[in-house]
Amino acid sequence: MSDDATDPPDLDSHAEFSLWQADVVVLFHWLMELDFDKLPVNHRAEKQALTDLLAQLEEWAMETTRGDLERAREMVARNMGWE
Repeated sequence: MSDDATDPPDLDSHAEFSLWQADVVVLFHWLMELDFDKLPVNHRAEKQALTDLLAQLEEWAMETTRGDLERAREMVARNMGWE
């Protein structure tokens, strides 16, 4: 985060980024399991941003199954070295 005001971002525009489909499935299912009222947040906008992200992920992952989730988890975790 920069305090440099020379070139401020256009915060009113849409951002686009790409995610691997397996990441979408893992993130969607994880966000669906969270209790948003118990999340540690510094500002209510953080909770809203996660809700917005969930809505976007829903378009791509809503119809996925438990089996799809397990396969996606394996793909995402592959070679991570994390337990």
